[in-house]
Amino acid sequence: MTEKEIATGVVHKVPADLNEILISNPDVLEKWNSLTSLARNEWICWVTIVKKPETRKEHLVRLRADLLNGKRRPCCWPGCHHRRPSAKKWFK
Repeated sequence: MTEKEIATGVVHKVPADLNEILISNPDVLEKWNSLTSLARNEWICWVTIVKKPETRKEHLVRLRADLLNGKRRPCCWPGCHHRRPSAKKWFK
């Protein structure tokens, strides 16, 4: 089996649960790798910032569906507060 290349974000690395989704679906992986590193960073932060495991699972399901539907960034997201200090005001 050949190793599949999975691109990362600017600040964040791809977590294991997201990695599994990307590897298991070639179409999702292709769309993921076509994103800019900033867009990938936004998706990773959007998935990992939630507190509850069930919410994180919902975010992973939505990420997969949104990528397949052509979306390039998470909707209604103020941005990664790890990279953009101005977005910190939205997170407590």
